[in-house]
Amino acid sequence: MTSFAFETVTPDAFAYLDRVAATDLGRSYKRHVLDELGIRPGETVLDLGCGPGTDLGALAEAVTATGAVIGIDYDRAAVDAARGRAAERSNVTVRLGDLHDLPLPDHTADRARTDRVLQHVADPVRALREARRVLRPGGRLVMAEPDWGTLTVDHPDSGLTRAYTQYVTDEAVRNARIGSQLARLATDAGFTVPMVVPVSPVFRDVRAADGILGLERTARRAVGAGYFTEEAARRWLDHLTDGPFLAVVTFYIVVAES
Repeated sequence: MTSFAFETVTPDAFAYLDRVAATDLGRSYKRHVLDELGIRPGETVLDLGCGPGTDLGALAEAVTATGAVIGIDYDRAAVDAARGRAAERSNVTVRLGDLHDLPLPDHTADRARTDRVLQHVADPVRALREARRVLRPGGRLVMAEPDWGTLTVDHPDSGLTRAYTQYVTDEAVRNARIGSQLARLATDAGFTVPMVVPVSPVFRDVRAADGILGLERTARRAVGAGYFTEEAARRWLDHLTDGPFLAVVTFYIVVAES
């Protein structure tokens, strides 16, 4: 299997989140999420699944010194990293907690966000109900999640790409189709959903795509799971390296109001 142009070692999880945030795509959709949150000075904002704190600074600036940002993550290492990054910001606190059972009283916050988090949780509706519980009446939750079933990577043998996408949706991501399901799930959790914005980034550079999608690493796992033969994966990856490259996936920004 070819390794030219592809990352073969899984990047550090925190470094990966920072890498995506620094891309044009990352900056663009994160700005869109921030705009849709409509944060006003003095408000309380929750970053649900804050990871290493990549976005806490932008939220802190939006609420100003009169407001508060609370980051919550279930991973101790992420919480420690986020606390370190936010150490100089008196309006930011970071807590260890489970999105299914938030360590906050009812009606704590004015705004909340999730960013590529609900695709990984065990029970998205339960997490959404918790988000609604801790939001004040009229509060707003803005979510950004992909629908991996929409992933298309151009290849002369379209069956190979279908096999790759099937592996991603079946096994690689727990809630792989959640982007297109969010409006329904949020409604089930008691929210109203006034806005759904699809974002479909187009990748024309294989290295840039691989930095986000992990094409070879995922193909190797698909081989191990029986979705590809070794030879089929090699043919698929060789063409991605040598031929004109194009990949597209749809990403959803969903606004929900309590």
